[in-house]
Amino acid sequence: MKRIIFTVTNDLNYDQRMIRICSSLAEAGYSVLLTGTRNNNSLPLQQKKYQQKRIFTFLKRGFGFYAEYNFRLFWWLLFKRADAICCIDLDTMLPVWLAGKLKRISSVYDAHEYFSQQKEIMTRRGVYKVWHWIEKTFVPKFKNGYCVSNAIITEFKTVYGVEYELIRNLPLLKPLPAPSTKTEKIILYQGAVNEARGLEFLIPAMKDIAAPLVIYGDGNFMEQTKALIVANNLGDKVLLKGKVLPDELDAITATAYIGINLVEHIGLNQYYSLANKFFDYLHNGMPQLTMDFPEYKMINDEFEVALLIKDLEVTTIANALNVLLNNKPVYDRLQQNCFRAREVLNWQNEEEKLLAFYERLTRNF
Repeated sequence: MKRIIFTVTNDLNYDQRMIRICSSLAEAGYSVLLTGTRNNNSLPLQQKKYQQKRIFTFLKRGFGFYAEYNFRLFWWLLFKRADAICCIDLDTMLPVWLAGKLKRISSVYDAHEYFSQQKEIMTRRGVYKVWHWIEKTFVPKFKNGYCVSNAIITEFKTVYGVEYELIRNLPLLKPLPAPSTKTEKIILYQGAVNEARGLEFLIPAMKDIAAPLVIYGDGNFMEQTKALIVANNLGDKVLLKGKVLPDELDAITATAYIGINLVEHIGLNQYYSLANKFFDYLHNGMPQLTMDFPEYKMINDEFEVALLIKDLEVTTIANALNVLLNNKPVYDRLQQNCFRAREVLNWQNEEEKLLAFYERLTRNF
C-alpha cells in the first residue's frame, strides 16, 4: 500500500482542508498519516479514516516553536516509511525537503497560502526576510505541488518557475438541512481571527447594523478583536464563541443569515485568497459579503452568490450588510444561486483532481 505523510503545524482537529484531503486518499486505498502539533488546550484527536500523529514541543509560539518543531519533525520523518511526503505551507518545508532528499522519496508542496505575502509576515521585516528566503530557495526545489487558487499558481510559475495544479478548498456536497424559519438574522464570521481579515473595520460597522455578529474561531488578532468590541461598546451585539469542531461549525453555519469573508489588500496572499469560508457559506445557501478580488470575482461573475465590496471602509461594509439584511429580492436571488453553485463547486468534483495527482506521482512506486 502506497504511504503518504502530510505535515502541518496546526491542530489536526480543525483543519478542514486536510481532513478532506486525507480522507479522500485513505478511501482511495492509500495509507495516510497526518502529522501536526499538540497545544496546551488540544482536544483528543477525532477518529478518522487515516492515521494521525501529534509531535510535542516545549515551545508553543514564535521562532523557537518553529525551530523546535521542524527539528523534531525532521528526525521523526527520517525514520518513518513513506512513498511521498507533503508539506503544508512553508512552515514544515525544510524538514520535508531534507527528509525527502535523504530518503530519496517524492516531496510535495501544498500551498494553502502565498505564505511570505501574508500581512503578519510582510509587516515584520526580520520575519519576512526569513520566510521569503525559505520560499525563494526551496519552492523551486518542489517540482510537485498544488495551490488553492489560480492566481497563486500563476504567481508561483512567474516567480519560482514551478507549474502547480489547482485543488481548491471545496466542501463535501451534503444534503441541505430542512428549511427553517430564521427568527433572528445572524451575521456569521467563521475561521481564523487573524490580522488582515478586516475585523478592525467590520466591528465598528456593526454599530449601524440591526443584527448580531457571531464570531467562531481564534487567532493572532483575538486580543485586538476583544478590545475593539469594548471600545465600540458592542458587547451585546458582537459575540465571540471561540473554536468549534468542523461538524459543529457546519451545523452552526446553516442557522446563520449572512456570511462574512473580508480581507485586506495588503500582500498578494490576501489579494489572491480563496478562503474555506467562502465555500462553506455558499454550501449552506447563505449569501455573503466578500471582497472584489480576482478569485472571488471570477466565481461571482459565474454564479452571483455574494455582494462584493472594493474597500473596507466602515460605511461600505455597513451599507452592504444592510442591503443583504433589508433587500429581500436581492437576498433571495443570491441564495438561489448558492443552491445552484454548490452542485458544481463541491469536493466530490474537486477530489478527482487530487486523486489523479497522487496516482501520477506514485504510479511507478
